[in-house]
Amino acid sequence: TGAGSVRAGAAAAPDTLAGSRAEIYKTLDGVKLPIHIFEPEDLKAGEKRAAIVFFFGGGWNGGTPGQFKPQAMHLAERGMVAIAADYRVKSRNGTTAKIAVSDAKAAIRWVRENAPRLGVDPERIAAAGGSAGGHLAAATGTLPGHDYTQGEGRASPVPNAMILFNPVLVLTPHRELSEQEAEKYARLPARLGADPDSMSPYDHVRPGLAPTIIFHGEKDKTVPYKTAVMFTEAMKAAGNRCELVGYPGQGHGFFNARRADMAPYRDTTARMDAFLVSLGWLAEAATE
Repeated sequence: TGAGSVRAGAAAAPDTLAGSRAEIYKTLDGVKLPIHIFEPEDLKAGEKRAAIVFFFGGGWNGGTPGQFKPQAMHLAERGMVAIAADYRVKSRNGTTAKIAVSDAKAAIRWVRENAPRLGVDPERIAAAGGSAGGHLAAATGTLPGHDYTQGEGRASPVPNAMILFNPVLVLTPHRELSEQEAEKYARLPARLGADPDSMSPYDHVRPGLAPTIIFHGEKDKTVPYKTAVMFTEAMKAAGNRCELVGYPGQGHGFFNARRADMAPYRDTTARMDAFLVSLGWLAEAATE
């Protein structure tokens, strides 16, 4: 199946998410990629609000922008412009992770290029996401290449902060990982559609990267907690701000709002909020 075709029977991403308005940020190979914008009630064009772009998880294979709707609505109520971006995935579009990274970079660039109209400060745009979406958010902040435009005079696709929920950060084998974990990496190139090193945020940590916070379940069997530790230590060694919040006993996707136990969702959302306050992007929350 070509990159631009929709596979029969695959669920299409929703055209709209309740409480948001949608715009198309990119059209590629006949596929229109929507961005769902949750706005503060008092927002006016020309303002300079902080913004955040969420990327859903799903192994670069599936998922929909609705995953982070609760977090986006919370931040819009707090005064940010909160955005849930769609991007191409294998189940719907026959694409590899490399294409998803390029779509994510295009989404950040679109927000920055349209900042005055959207009421957004182009120097206060966060990238956020969970699992494979966490990889995309981290990729926009760390990876060179995999970009639709290298031309000068275009807005940067690099975010000013990263908020990552059990993100995929290590895509190459390292001595810190077990043989079983290393075996997974041998199967990655086909899923990634690119050299794993070029897609691995951990392998591109350097000084000057955006301040970052990571939320990760310590019992995550899908994305080992150890990889979040490795990334955090590398970020700190390079002089970057990076906070890792580990959740004992929690597995993959623990932060989602649609789980029986809502405590992790509430805690990660509160800590995300506090991180944005610490950057000066949000006012202190009123205490109840």
